[in-house]
Amino acid sequence: MNKLEMTEKIMVAKAEKQLTWEKMGKALGCSHVWLTSVCLGMNSAPKDTAFSLTEYLGLEDDVAHALMVYPTKVWDQAVPTDPLIYRLYEVVGVYGETLKEVIQEKFGDGIMSAIDFSMDVDKIEDPKGDRVLLTLNGKFLPYKSW
Repeated sequence: MNKLEMTEKIMVAKAEKQLTWEKMGKALGCSHVWLTSVCLGMNSAPKDTAFSLTEYLGLEDDVAHALMVYPTKVWDQAVPTDPLIYRLYEVVGVYGETLKEVIQEKFGDGIMSAIDFSMDVDKIEDPKGDRVLLTLNGKFLPYKSW
């Protein structure tokens, strides 16, 4: 089973059981954002998490095995060469679909504004190496029906 087939099975089971990523994350004892990324095929799951998830959703072992496979993280875009910009681009490439899924689950069908938007960058000192904290704060803009 490939990652696309795995994701399709998970999404069908999630919808049939009327689950949210947050509820699934709590039930499995992990971050719902990380779990979303795993289920969308952009990260791999450890064996125990993979089998716990498939048991929770009532799915076959082949789904658990696909969850454990290391993904190839590719997207069809030109990649910037500046190292810092590249890493931000990588974050969106790897977690973009995850963010979209989680945001739309919480807010509905729409987008985060980049016009009514603020961003903050903080440094968090850490003995293992300083950390970068990015805060992106955009107004939610729902799509309108007409």
